[in-house]
Amino acid sequence: MDETVKPLRIPPHMSCYADEHHVSHLLQTMLSSLLVDQPEDPIGHLIRLLQRTSLDVPRVLVLGPPAVGKHTVATKLSAELRAVHVTTKVLLNQSERSTQEHPADQLVKRIQQRLNEIDCFNRGWVLEAFPHTRLQAPDDVLSERNHGKLVDPLTGDAYHETFVWPLDDSVAHRLEGRSLPEPQQKAELQRHRREVTGLSSAYQHVLKVVNADQPHADVYQQVLAFVRTRHYSRTPRILLLGPPGSGKSHQARLLSQKYKMVDVSCARLLRSVAAGGSALGEVIQSYLDNGRPVPDSLLLQLLEERLSRVDCSSRGWILHGFPRDLQQARSLQENHPPNRVFFLESTEEVCLERLTLRATDPVSGEAFHAVTQPAPSSEVQNRLQTRPEDDTHSVTHTLKQYRTHTAGLQCVFPHAVRIDADQDPHTVFESLESKLTAD
Repeated sequence: MDETVKPLRIPPHMSCYADEHHVSHLLQTMLSSLLVDQPEDPIGHLIRLLQRTSLDVPRVLVLGPPAVGKHTVATKLSAELRAVHVTTKVLLNQSERSTQEHPADQLVKRIQQRLNEIDCFNRGWVLEAFPHTRLQAPDDVLSERNHGKLVDPLTGDAYHETFVWPLDDSVAHRLEGRSLPEPQQKAELQRHRREVTGLSSAYQHVLKVVNADQPHADVYQQVLAFVRTRHYSRTPRILLLGPPGSGKSHQARLLSQKYKMVDVSCARLLRSVAAGGSALGEVIQSYLDNGRPVPDSLLLQLLEERLSRVDCSSRGWILHGFPRDLQQARSLQENHPPNRVFFLESTEEVCLERLTLRATDPVSGEAFHAVTQPAPSSEVQNRLQTRPEDDTHSVTHTLKQYRTHTAGLQCVFPHAVRIDADQDPHTVFESLESKLTAD
C-alpha cells in the first residue's frame, strides 16, 4: 500500500504511558497557563512551570451573586490550601467604590499581572468575585445576607449577624455594617443573571455548582471537596463486559454518540472484515459460515489493527463483545489495557426476554421487540425474522458459557465497576455516565 494513504497507526503503549504519567494533563496545564496568564516570556514561563514542585497548585475562582458568601468561602479556602487570596477590591485599591466603575480591560490586566507574580505562581491562588457568576441562592436569601453583613475593620474578614458570628468577643465589638445599598445590590444581581449562562458554559468542564442556601459550613465543605479532587485528562479506553442481552451494544452506541468515542464491536468488526474480500476476510468468513469460533490469534490481530488507528488513539474507544474468557482478557490487558471496565450485570430472565423476543424486518432492516418495541402493523409483524442464535436454547447455552468465564474476567479486571443492567436503558446510561465523569 502507498505510504501516503496507509492508515496511521499509533502504538498502544504511547497512550498507556501518557495516562500513567499524566502527559495529557501536563500539556493541558501548560497550554491553559499560556492562554490565561499571557506571559511576556512564554518559554521562560513554561520553564518555571515545569520547575515548580507541583503542577497541581490550586487555581480557583469563587463566583456568585452579591452577598452569597464568596468572601467567607474564599478566605477559608485560601488558608486551607495555603494559596494566595486575590480579590478585585484589593487589586483596584478600593474600599468603597464598586469595580464596575473601572473599565473591564483595566481590571483584566491587573488581575493577570497579580496572578503572574511569583507567590501566586508557586502557591496557587483563590480569586474572588471576578467574573460574577454561578454560586446559586434565592433572592430572598441574598437580601437577608446582605442586610446582615458585617466586616472587621482590622482584618477585613467578613461576618454576619445571623449566619457567621465571630467567636472572639473583642472582634464582635469592633464589627462594622457593610451592607450594599439596595439599588446597588439589585444592579449587581441583574448583571449576575445576564452573565451566568455564558460563564457557566465557559467553565463547564471545571464548574461545580453549589447551593448556597444552606449552612456556611456545608457550603464550604462541598467547595473544599471539589477543589481537592484531581481531574486528569486521559484518552478513554472503555471495556463493557456482561452477558448477552445486558445491553452492551446499546450503551456503547449511546456513549459513542455523546462523547465521540469510537464504538468497537468485536462481532461487527469480524463481519466487516469478512465482507471486505481480503485474504484474511475470506478466512474469517469460513469460520462464520460454519458457526465456529474465530481463533484468538485472528481476533487479536484484528483488534490490534483497529485499536491502533488514529481515531481510537485520539478520541478513545469503547470495546464490547471481547474478551469472552480468561486468556482473551489477559491478552487484551497486555496489549491494549482499558482504563475503565464495566460489568453490566443482568439476570438470566431479563436477558432471555430481551433476546428471544427481538426480530428484524428484512425489508427495512429495522429491529423490533415484542414487548418494548412491537411492529407497527400486522404486515410488518408477519415478515419479521428471528436470528437462529436468538432462540431460547441458543441463548440459554450462551448465557451458561458466559457464567462459566465470569470469574476469570473478574480476576483480570478486579477494579471493574458493576452496573445493574436490568434497569431501563436510560437509567443504565446515566449510571455509566456518572461513573465516567466522576473519574
